[in-house]
Amino acid sequence: MADHIRAVASLRDVTKKYGPVTALKEINLDVRRGELLAILGPNGAGKTTAVRLFLGLARAEAGQARVFQEDPRRYSNRTRIGAMLQVAKVPETLKVKEHIRQFRCYYPNPLPYPAVIEMAALEGLENRLFGELSGGQKQRVLFALAICGNPDLLFLDEPTVGLDVSTRHVIWDQIRRLLGQGRTVVLTTHYLEEVDALADRVVVLNRGVIVAQGTSGEIKSRTAQRKIRCSTCLPLADIRGIAEVSNASQQDSCVEIRTSQVEPVLRELFLRDPGLKNLELSNSTLEEAFLKILEDENAQAEEMTA
Repeated sequence: MADHIRAVASLRDVTKKYGPVTALKEINLDVRRGELLAILGPNGAGKTTAVRLFLGLARAEAGQARVFQEDPRRYSNRTRIGAMLQVAKVPETLKVKEHIRQFRCYYPNPLPYPAVIEMAALEGLENRLFGELSGGQKQRVLFALAICGNPDLLFLDEPTVGLDVSTRHVIWDQIRRLLGQGRTVVLTTHYLEEVDALADRVVVLNRGVIVAQGTSGEIKSRTAQRKIRCSTCLPLADIRGIAEVSNASQQDSCVEIRTSQVEPVLRELFLRDPGLKNLELSNSTLEEAFLKILEDENAQAEEMTA
């Protein structure tokens, strides 16, 4: 089935400007039913603008945003959507339980109050004023408000900023739980391990255009680099002189070698140092691939303007 038919939300040929600045340029993007779509990009790439268009909080100069095949601003659509935004303004003089109970009233089929408290790990904080909470606790309240309406489509903008590692994994588990129920999630984050752990598909934005998309594995394959870590008596200069080695550096007591041709490099290493030990092989990380994609795209843009 074509992506545009399966899409629960879409941007079609969308251009959005803020004065002279083009935030998005002729974007085509589908959010597929039941997936977690991660939208990545540096600051100013257009991530938040795309989310605001999906939510009906902004209008495009050209093109069309659709949610459930209709205008995002339609009331019946808004009751099926949850959103956690970094720019959210929440009254600080209300208690946590008051915020959640008030938000639940906006939806026709909200989650039960105890379920919201449990999913957002807010036990023991219900009677605290929002303004008295720590940054991480406020993030958990915002997550609770995003899910309390029992949404079919959930937008999470940097949901785990300020959370400790254990609470971050609690939120990850709840996101997986929602996906397991057939919900759809759009995630923006700077924690790329979060994307590796959760995303079905990744879209990379840069300067208002999509520069890469695919699964996390497909994005990582764009670098075609692997890492070799080992303990060796060989000088770095000799290792860098091996034809297939892209780079080599000292990492504590080991050497880290980057290459797209692991087997010939290993053969040469063992030939030159039969005593080589503590060998480890790993693929490029999503962060490394992400940075390489942006580096290549920016270099290409500079060449075109030179």
